[in-house]
Amino acid sequence: MKQKETMLNTLLKDNSILREMNADEIGNEHISTNIETPMKKDAFVMNDEEKIKKIEFHFKEIMETLGLDLNDDSLKGTPQRVAKMYVKEIFSGLDPANKPSAKLFENKYQYNQMLVEKDITFYSNCEHHFVPIFGKAHVAYISNGKVIGLSKLNRIVQYFAKRPQVQERLTVQIAKELQAILKTDDVAILIDAKHLCVSSRGVQDHNSATVTSFYGGKFANETTKQEFLKYIEMKTQY
Repeated sequence: MKQKETMLNTLLKDNSILREMNADEIGNEHISTNIETPMKKDAFVMNDEEKIKKIEFHFKEIMETLGLDLNDDSLKGTPQRVAKMYVKEIFSGLDPANKPSAKLFENKYQYNQMLVEKDITFYSNCEHHFVPIFGKAHVAYISNGKVIGLSKLNRIVQYFAKRPQVQERLTVQIAKELQAILKTDDVAILIDAKHLCVSSRGVQDHNSATVTSFYGGKFANETTKQEFLKYIEMKTQY
């Protein structure tokens, strides 16, 4: 598979570049302007049911504008289904109430090597075109005296994936969250994903994938980094 290595925040170092780009160019280049997901201050004034009703109304308007006949049995329930899916499922990571609680445990077994949870499948959506991003996340950390339940690593990936995203931001958000929870800089993240905004529209490249990475603390050491990458490539047999 041909892969495209993406450097984090490359264009953000020079704000003049952003000022010269229009909205389409920013979207096509997958630029993110902030590590935090952009949210309105009143994002949670409405409850979920109110949001579903409002999205249902507006999505019905979109469908009718496209010329679709919502009297058809197959289409008439679509606005409500889409609205519920947006709020309760694919964008549920926008709501802090859905953030997974991460209980830590004492590292009683004195395991002081890296722990790698690889091939975590995730689905997200491109914030520029609202079409899917999907792939695998590989997560590693070295204990600083505490360990976290393995399933919580998956849940943290899913939480940040379930919002409109840019892959670079997703990578950093997962890494920073784990560093804060585990009280250690020794965290590594690698995400390998496909973007439907690249394959189903625009350039329509069906073969390329995007790889982003984060190496904190000891993982910035080349030997430790290579050990992490070796584990990712390791074939597992069950």
